[in-house]
Amino acid sequence: MLPSNLSEQEIQERATGLLRRFFGYSSFRPLQLEIITDAVKGHDLTVLMPTGGGKSLCYQIPALLGSGFTIVVSPLLSLMKDQTEALLACGIPAASVNSLQSEDINDDILRKLAGGKIKVLYISPERLLMEIDRWNRDLPIDLIAIDEAHCISQWGHDFRPVYTQLSKIKEVFPEVPVMALTATADRLTRDDISAQLRLTNHKSYIGSFDRPNLSLKVMVNPGKTQKLNIITSLIDKYRFGAGVVYCMSRKGAEAMNKELTDRGYKSAVYHAGLSADERNRTQEMFSSDRLQVVCATIAFGMGIDKSNIRWVVHNNLPKNIESYYQEIGRAGRDGAKSETVMFYSYSDIITLQSFIEDSGQKSINAEKLERIKSYAESNVCRRRVLLSYFNEIMTHDCGNCDVCTNPPVRFDGKIVAQKALSAVVRTGQKVGITMLIDILRGMSGSELVSKGYHLIKTYGVGRDMSFGQWNHYISQLIQLGMLEIAYEEHNHLRVTSYGVKVLKNEAEVSLAKYVQPDSAASRKGRKSGRQEEPRHLSTDDLLRINLVKAREELAKKEGIAPYLVVNDLVLESIVRLKPRDMEAFASIEGIGERRVIKYWKKFVGEVRKTLGIHSSAASQGATVKETLWLLEKNFSPVEIADIKGVKTGTIYGHIAELIDNDRFNDFPRVISRNNYLKVMDEYQKNPDQAAENLKDEIEYGLVKIALSISKYLLRHK
Repeated sequence: MLPSNLSEQEIQERATGLLRRFFGYSSFRPLQLEIITDAVKGHDLTVLMPTGGGKSLCYQIPALLGSGFTIVVSPLLSLMKDQTEALLACGIPAASVNSLQSEDINDDILRKLAGGKIKVLYISPERLLMEIDRWNRDLPIDLIAIDEAHCISQWGHDFRPVYTQLSKIKEVFPEVPVMALTATADRLTRDDISAQLRLTNHKSYIGSFDRPNLSLKVMVNPGKTQKLNIITSLIDKYRFGAGVVYCMSRKGAEAMNKELTDRGYKSAVYHAGLSADERNRTQEMFSSDRLQVVCATIAFGMGIDKSNIRWVVHNNLPKNIESYYQEIGRAGRDGAKSETVMFYSYSDIITLQSFIEDSGQKSINAEKLERIKSYAESNVCRRRVLLSYFNEIMTHDCGNCDVCTNPPVRFDGKIVAQKALSAVVRTGQKVGITMLIDILRGMSGSELVSKGYHLIKTYGVGRDMSFGQWNHYISQLIQLGMLEIAYEEHNHLRVTSYGVKVLKNEAEVSLAKYVQPDSAASRKGRKSGRQEEPRHLSTDDLLRINLVKAREELAKKEGIAPYLVVNDLVLESIVRLKPRDMEAFASIEGIGERRVIKYWKKFVGEVRKTLGIHSSAASQGATVKETLWLLEKNFSPVEIADIKGVKTGTIYGHIAELIDNDRFNDFPRVISRNNYLKVMDEYQKNPDQAAENLKDEIEYGLVKIALSISKYLLRHK
C-alpha cells in the first residue's frame, strides 16, 4: 500500500530522501514532487512532460514509498530492458515480463511480485491484458503507470489499438491509482486519454516543454555535401557521445549510413525493413556506445532511453511538430548541452503531402504539416514558435537557436524578387524551383531549350548569383507569400496576388541575405574513423579520457550500457570537481548510494592517478571520513570492510577514532551492551591484562571501541 495517511510534508520529506539515496539528486524538478504526492494520496493522474523531463521519477519514487509494487505499462521491449537495467543500477529491485524471456523466467518474476521482492514491474500492454484476469485481486499493486499514453488516442500521433483495451485496468483494480504519462499530447489527446482509461478522482499536470539545453537549428535546401559536412562535424565534436540522423525513407537512411561508414565512422542503419534481430543488434550496439551514429527512419525512437545522445539531425522535414519534438527530445536527456539540426526542402513537402493523401485524417494531418512547415520557415526565435504550439508562452527569445544566435541580415530585395516573379509569369507559371533557377542563371539544359525558355526576356538576368543563392531567395518568396507551390500541378510555381503587387512596385520586399556555408572545418575532419587524441592534452582532457575508459571497463564487466554506470553530466562533474575520496565522490549530484559504493574506488583512483596522487598520499583522515559516510548510510562495520576491501579490525579502528573526535555516537550500531559491559568490567578488574583476557571472547577492535565510548561518556557527563 501507498502511505496515503502521511501528510504532504511527510511524503515530500521521504520522497526527497529516496531521491538522494537512490538517484543522487538533492532536489526534484518542477512538478515532480506535486505529482508524487498526489499519486501517494491515491489520485489518478495524467502527466504531460517533455522527453527527458523526468517522467519516470514520478512513478519510481511512489514505488519506493509503497509497501507493494508498481506496474509500468510500456510499448517497447527495448525500452523495458533499458529502464529495468537503469533501476537495478540504482539498487532498486525491478524486472520486466516480456516475450524475449522464457516463460519459466516470466512466471518466476510474477511469483516474486507477491513476495515483495520486486518494486517495479515493466510489462507490455498485450502481456498485461493477458495476465490481468489471472491475477489475484489481493496482489499488492500500489500504482499502475501507463507510459506513452498518447498511444491510446486516435487523436495522438502514434495510435495503437491495443492501448484502448487498457480501460480494463479500472474494471479489475478500481482502487489502484493510475498514472498516464506522455511526452507529446495536445488537449484533444489528453482529454481522450483520461476518458478512455476511465480515470476518476483525476488530476492533470502539464510540465514545461522548454528544453533549454537543446540548441535548435533549421537549414533550408542544403546540398548533399553541406549536409554531410554538418553531420560529420557533429560526430567529431561529440566524440564521447552519440547521435541520430532521422531520414524520411529507408532508402535515405541506407544512403546516409553508407556515406558515413565509407568515411570510417561507426554507423548503422535502422528501419522497419530489417529483421527484428538486426534492429535489436543495432539498438544494443548504440546503447552500449559501440556506435557513434544511427541513420534511421522514425521506426527508431520510442525505445531509446540513452542519456548521452548529444545531437539529433533530421535529414528531412518531419511530418508534424509532435514527432519532431519527441525525436529531438532524445538528445541531452542527462541535461548536458546538445544540438539539433533540421534539413528542410520543398521536395519534403511534396512527399509528405502524398502521405497525407493516403492517410485517414487528411485535414488534421495537412494542418499539422503546415505548422511544422511554418516552424521551419520562421524568422523569429524557434523556441518561442515551438513552445507556442504546445500553448506555452515564452516572453523572451531563447538565445540558443539559429535565429537568435545568427539573426539574418536584411536588404531591399525588390529587384531580386521581381526578376524571379517575372520569370515565373513569362514561363506561363509552368516551372518548378530548379527550372526557374536554371532560367535565371542562363543555363542551357535540353528541357529548358526545348520549351523555349532560353528565349524569354528574363533568361539569364540572374547570372551573377549561384544556385544556392537563388534557392535561398526563392524559398523566402514562398515563405513570404509572393509565390506558392501548386502541388496538384506537378509542383509548379504560381505568382500570388501579393507577388503581383511586388511586380507592379506596389509593395516593398525585405529579404534575409544569403550566407555562404562555412564547411572548411568539416573538410579538415577525419577521413577515417580513427580517433586521434590531441597532441597537447590538458589535465581535464586527460582525466576525461581516463574516466571514459574506466566507465567502459565497468560497463563491460557488468554487461550494461556505459551511461548506466554514470551519465555524461556526472562524468563532467568528476572532471570539474576531481574528488580525491569517497565522501567527495558521494557529494556529486546524480550519484546515488549504490553507485558510490560500487564505483568510487575506480573513479577516485583515476582522479588520483591523473593528478599524480599516489595511494600512499591519501590521508588516514580521508579513509576515516569514508567509513563515517558509510556508517551514516546504515552499513554495518562488516559491510563497510567488504565495500572498502579491508579487514573489519581496520574499520573498528576508524570507528574508535570517530568516537574519540566526537563524530559518532550511535554506539548500539557497533557494539552490544553486553560486550561493552564485559570490557568495562574486565578493565576495572585488571586493566593491564584486560585485552589479553578478552581476546578469545571479544575482538580487539571492539575492545578499542568500548574504551573510546567510555572516554566519550566521561567527556559528556
